[in-house]
This record gives sequence, structure tokens and C-alpha cells, in this order.
Amino acid sequence: MPIPIILDCDPGTDDALAILLALASPELNVLAITVAGGNVGLEITLPNALALVALAGARVPVHGGADNPLLGEFLPAHHIHADNGLGGVILPPGPPPAPGIAADAIRDILRGAPEPVTLVGIGPATNLALALATEPSLAVHVRDIVLMSGGWVRGNITPAAEFNAYSDPEALAILLGTGHRVVFAALDLTDQALATPARLAVWRSLGPGRCLRAACDIQVAVPPSARLGGQGAPLHDPCVIAWLVRPDLFTAFPAHVSVDLAAGPDRGRTRLDRSGRTADNALVLDTLDADRFFALLGDRFASLP
Repeated sequence: MPIPIILDCDPGTDDALAILLALASPELNVLAITVAGGNVGLEITLPNALALVALAGARVPVHGGADNPLLGEFLPAHHIHADNGLGGVILPPGPPPAPGIAADAIRDILRGAPEPVTLVGIGPATNLALALATEPSLAVHVRDIVLMSGGWVRGNITPAAEFNAYSDPEALAILLGTGHRVVFAALDLTDQALATPARLAVWRSLGPGRCLRAACDIQVAVPPSARLGGQGAPLHDPCVIAWLVRPDLFTAFPAHVSVDLAAGPDRGRTRLDRSGRTADNALVLDTLDADRFFALLGDRFASLP
């Protein structure tokens, strides 16, 4: 049976590809897409999510949510995602958003769910944290929490912190404190999903579909990562969707994860403890079969309109 999920995002170039992958995967039942600010402002991320769902020909409700983290403000990453969040690629506009704000929609879905729902977060964790912190009893209706967040060796927004974790570390701490296992696709894993020109050329050869073309155009527009030697740009967010669909592409290990909430240079740093002295609260994705990952994405994008 398909896994019921709520996909929380901030599109964003890699969010865009993750959304398309989720909508192309029969292993998943996408109950709703909820949207926060993050990579760019909510006034951009929400129309982007609506446009992507329409492009895929899907009928999934899209709810707008938090335009700021629990504390402070989101700091956009225009240098990666461009002013429109999609690398400058223009998509036809989608329909209006579904009524209600994201946190309310998440709570409503969990209350009425006939089976536990997996919460998938590929942006700042604000919407998910607001939903669970304001009605903690709903945690019994959650199957797993799966996040693209964190980094164990280095960050990508500060030397210490990964972008999503840094954008709302208090929200991430709330999810880590729910008592549910949190699955982490952190930078150490997602950096292995390097979209090189050769891999994107293979995608382009797979067909003429509008979703495949958009995925290629969006990813080509992402600047190569100097942090990774300029060979391409990592596809962070699609990794969590791929793990749900094809866990055999990954290796993983249990660990305890915490996040630094203090002001200063370590704010948003995620800390990994494998000593066994603290109870495991996370499953950490460790390695990725990158060639099979890119083959999966190409095949799924080509299956869309």
C-alpha cells in the first residue's frame, strides 16, 4: 500500500525536483503539500508549489504556512535559487492554494488519518513543529518524520550549520523531542547526489515531457557547488523522497541527534552522537548509490506529463 505522507517544503530548486519525484511515485500517497518561506519568501515558495503540482497534473491540496521561523526571520538563498526560487525558470501558474494554514491542515489530516502518516520535511521545520507543538497528542498518528536537514562535518549556510537547520533550529529541536524517530538526510549524504552535466544530459535524452524538461532546466540553472569542487550541484531534497521509495539505495545507522540553539557561530549546528551514552532518536542516512538514484529520478520524471 502507498505510504501516506505530508510533504512540507520551501520551493526552491531542489524542492521542486523532490515535489515532482513524490508526485511521480506510486509508492507514496501525497495527502497534502504544505509550504513555508525559506529558500525564498513565502510569497514565492507558495506559487512555486502550486505551479509544480499543476505542471504534474496532480490533484493535491497545497497550503501556505509560516513566513517566518519561530524566532527571527528567514534569510533567503537567492544566490542558489534565483529571485523566483526556481533558478529563473518560469512555470505556468497553478490554481489558488487550498484554504487554511499549513499547521492547521497538518493537524486536520493527522486527526482524521485511518493509518499513521509520515511527515516529510525538506525546508525549515516550522510548519511541522507548529502542528505538533500545539497539539502534541497528534504524535500518535505520525509514522515517521523524515527530514533533509543538518550536516555532521560542515555547514552550507555557515561553517557550522546546514541551511534548513539554521533557518529554524527551535523547530528542529521540537521535532527531535517528539519521541518519534527522525530520519535525517544531512549534507554528508546529500552531497553524494551530485547532479553533473553528464547525468543531466542522460535525463534530457529520456523524453519530451514538460515535467522532465522543467526538472532539467531548473537543475541546470543551479550554480555548481564550489564546496564540492565545481563538478555540479547536489540534489539535497530529492534524497528523502528517494529513501521512502527505494531505501535499498541507501545505508543508514541509528544515532542521537541534537541541534545547537544558542546565539553565536554554532547556532543551527546539528550534533551526532553514536557513543550509546544517549538514547538514539534518529536514523541517519549514510551512503547513497548515486548512479541508481539519478536513474530513478530520470525514470520518474519521464513518467510525468
